[in-house]
Amino acid sequence: MATVLKISEAASLALHSMLLLAANGSLSLSVRKIAGTLHVSEAHLSKVLQRLAKQDLVQSTRGPRGGFVLRKRGSEIRLLEIYEAIEGEITTEECVLGKRICNGSGCIFGGFLETVSEQMRDYLGRTRLSDMTHLI
Repeated sequence: MATVLKISEAASLALHSMLLLAANGSLSLSVRKIAGTLHVSEAHLSKVLQRLAKQDLVQSTRGPRGGFVLRKRGSEIRLLEIYEAIEGEITTEECVLGKRICNGSGCIFGGFLETVSEQMRDYLGRTRLSDMTHLI
């Protein structure tokens, strides 16, 4: 079954990884541990975590006991920060059909896509990691 709303694998990894880190408090988690829990590629996850580190959302420690921890408490991190660290700002400027053939004065979907994007931005903006840790 197809769904309309798609979130990239990188954004999904970022959100899920951050949720795992929030649920583990101050305990450091290795890329291997997170990848094993999420059943994903360590290489891809490592790249996502590096991007989160550049945005100061996670801190990494090298070495055999190394891993990742949150830079702030889960109650201080909103899902929107995580999503936008990977995907950039949520906008309605791109055509979801891939190629724009219209003249740009309107959209086949009317204002629906803007409404959905605004609702998504609002939800991610008000939801904190700590609100989601019960899911783990």
